[in-house]
Amino acid sequence: MTTSAPMNGQIAIVTGASRGIGRSVALALAAAGAEVVVNYARSPEAAEAVVAEISQAGGRAYALCADVATETAVDELVTTVLERSGRIDVLINNAGITRDGLLMRMKTDDWQAVINLNLTGVFFCTRAVTRTMLKQKSGRIINITSVVGLMGNAGQANYAAAKAGVIGLTRSAAKEMASRGITVNAVAPGFIATDMTRDLDAEAILAAIPLGRFGSPEQVAGAVRFLAADPAAAYITGQVLQVDGGMVMA
Repeated sequence: MTTSAPMNGQIAIVTGASRGIGRSVALALAAAGAEVVVNYARSPEAAEAVVAEISQAGGRAYALCADVATETAVDELVTTVLERSGRIDVLINNAGITRDGLLMRMKTDDWQAVINLNLTGVFFCTRAVTRTMLKQKSGRIINITSVVGLMGNAGQANYAAAKAGVIGLTRSAAKEMASRGITVNAVAPGFIATDMTRDLDAEAILAAIPLGRFGSPEQVAGAVRFLAADPAAAYITGQVLQVDGGMVMA
């Protein structure tokens, strides 16, 4: 890679890395020198395209299929990474879905599907890497939450609940693991130009963003890279870094 490589020799798992924010995070960590595990659930072609892009730039990556909402799949994913790469230094919990609808009309299946992937999946992945990181006495875990988890959003009760839960999980895990040199932080994107936001009412949203524009996946990836790779981030844990154009100011 042509950029600096503070993560040389490190292994990073990025869930949901075949597209959108996950793809940009995988590219950013590879550019920092990490060997990246490109996790995906349903799009092997897209995942392999990310691997190819990293390889063509001189980096190292491989793709692994796993539905992180399934406990056994997560355990198998981590076992495979340890067998293949020998260690896990960074976990990026990015995989997520939306199933929007007004609360009074929301189907239980739509509620549960979002909670299962966006929150329980983060728990499964975090728990699965903890033993290895504790033995190493080092590790960085970054969870992708959302500003919706901070402020709520009409029509997204399931998504907001899951993302708020991720924040609570992040802070609890940070307190549990800090004594062993493991940091746990969250990045909360605002409205980012991805497939997930393509059909939204842009004019109404932009009016609520002080910077007046959507963010890019690369800007979110930059925040993740800092927390994962920068030596200065070693003293940051239990925090939520908002990448939202000033939309939520607490």
